[in-house]
Amino acid sequence: MSAALEELAAHIEIKRPNDVVATEVAFGELNVTATLAGIVEFVEFLRADQNCRFSTLVDITAVDHPERPARFDIVYHFLSMYRNHRIRVKVAVREDEMAPSITAVHPSANWFEREVFDMFGILFSGHPDLRRILTDYGFRGHPLRKDFPTTGYTEVRYDEAEKRVVYEPVKLVQDYRQFDFMSPWEGAHYILPGDEKGAK
Repeated sequence: MSAALEELAAHIEIKRPNDVVATEVAFGELNVTATLAGIVEFVEFLRADQNCRFSTLVDITAVDHPERPARFDIVYHFLSMYRNHRIRVKVAVREDEMAPSITAVHPSANWFEREVFDMFGILFSGHPDLRRILTDYGFRGHPLRKDFPTTGYTEVRYDEAEKRVVYEPVKLVQDYRQFDFMSPWEGAHYILPGDEKGAK
């Protein structure tokens, strides 16, 4: 299997040298790092080329790397049912740039790209309807960015007096939270279940 994927990687590098930055075979899948500018043409090539035939878009997601100048990796997963191969395509995107939408090649990318926009804040140029898909209309921020607070910015509850859902800023009460130890086990003055075995 990996030999076939190595051959496929070589074929893709030869056919699309301007679009491919790097290739790697890992865990039975081919990983391709591609250029952002050529992603639409590259995806079209992967679908149409007789040696590839990656006709099924399985998923689009992203990874946040806040320490990098190109903060995000957009990750595309494709399946070739004709060749029984999978491919993962990654492109790096800066926070201030837009990624070209691939909805013209794969219409199913519509909701995937909306999810990436909602969760990471990555904009897709040429998308027919780029708006939030998982969070509420007035939601602030993008939950899968690493700098997004785990508590969020607002909390939602049903107000019985007003008979409606209300949004309120998150208020954390710190008075009863103690951070005396590096871990729950360090400095504890009691025996935890299982510790009695180590004393023998």
